[in-house]
Amino acid sequence: MTPSKSSPAPSENPELKYKRIVLKLSGEALCGKTGGFGIELETLRAVTEDLAGVVALGVQLSIVVGGGNIFRGLKGASSGMDRAQSDYMGMLATVINALALQDQLEKQGVATRVMTAIEIREVAEPYIRRRALRHLDNGRVVIFAAGTGSPYFSTDTAAALRAMEVRADALFKATKVEGIYDRDPAVHADAKMFDRITYDQFLAQKIGVMDSTAVTLCRENKMPIKVFKLTTPGNIRRVCLGEQVGTVVTRD
Repeated sequence: MTPSKSSPAPSENPELKYKRIVLKLSGEALCGKTGGFGIELETLRAVTEDLAGVVALGVQLSIVVGGGNIFRGLKGASSGMDRAQSDYMGMLATVINALALQDQLEKQGVATRVMTAIEIREVAEPYIRRRALRHLDNGRVVIFAAGTGSPYFSTDTAAALRAMEVRADALFKATKVEGIYDRDPAVHADAKMFDRITYDQFLAQKIGVMDSTAVTLCRENKMPIKVFKLTTPGNIRRVCLGEQVGTVVTRD
């Protein structure tokens, strides 16, 4: 039997502010600049190169990826599909994205495991919390796919849940913009970005970067959220090192 591929256990890096993170990636982030359908390989490679660099720093990395570039459950439901059925289709879309991320990360020499909330044993491991923790301790990247495994919950909520379960230092939300603004920067040229905002302010202002269920879960468990731009090379590394990048959502 061939032994399973494993990265060396990560060594302690005293420069790191965040040593274990859950990164939430949208499916649309894998589309590239067009923001359309499917996966753009050039964009996928660029993202995984950045992620491989973060792993090399000693960060224990897990990822929750959405499926909106293939199928979005809410969109299907708004078109007349049964909501639960539509959400299950969306979960399967996240598995496709997770397998693509795994392929490219392993081409970078990073040992990776895909764990799914619904069983698809031929292509991924079922999600078992203690096994996920063991993978992280052994230096493997863990990609959580299929959301929570239940309809009516977003992948944002799945990311918040997994962050709590694996005892992450923070939940990272990689977006198309630099951080959280007081108004839409695509519409208002004078929009100002927050360096820091509280959970309560986020919820009261109905900021659309992340859904309210996910933010409420983070608030109740004191899980900081870092929101930053995905496509700026090196941003994830800088956030892990504690540099002032994007916006942090915290209790105070």
